[in-house]
Amino acid sequence: MSKVAVVYWSGTGNTEAMAEAVAEGARAAGADVSVFGSGSYDSLDVTGFDGLAFGCPAMGAEVLEEDEFGPMFDKVKPLLAGKKLALFGSYGWGDGEWMRNWEEDVRANGGELSAEALIVNDAPDEEALESCKALGAAIV
Repeated sequence: MSKVAVVYWSGTGNTEAMAEAVAEGARAAGADVSVFGSGSYDSLDVTGFDGLAFGCPAMGAEVLEEDEFGPMFDKVKPLLAGKKLALFGSYGWGDGEWMRNWEEDVRANGGELSAEALIVNDAPDEEALESCKALGAAIV
């Protein structure tokens, strides 16, 4: 059985709702899934998972959250090569630059995305939640 971690940071609950749907999709595809807030995720845990989905909304000038998620992800990046990966997050403004930059950062560190990154404007609707479930299934 594939082991999948869904790791996220959410300020308004939008990215948290996405994370839960990603986890649901991975479970439905047969994975053993663990969900972590970024503050409780230890970067050394990467080795225990076959697939990882990371979620973070756009903050400020379209960047990842800098106090909790960013430092955690910086520790994780060197360990991502060879893992099935997915990225997701919500935004309220901008054009998705934070996600394009994040994807580039993952690739520059040897990571390969198993699915196209998913961004949702504001709160995820039913269609967006179904896309989150599909994203979760893609990393199983």
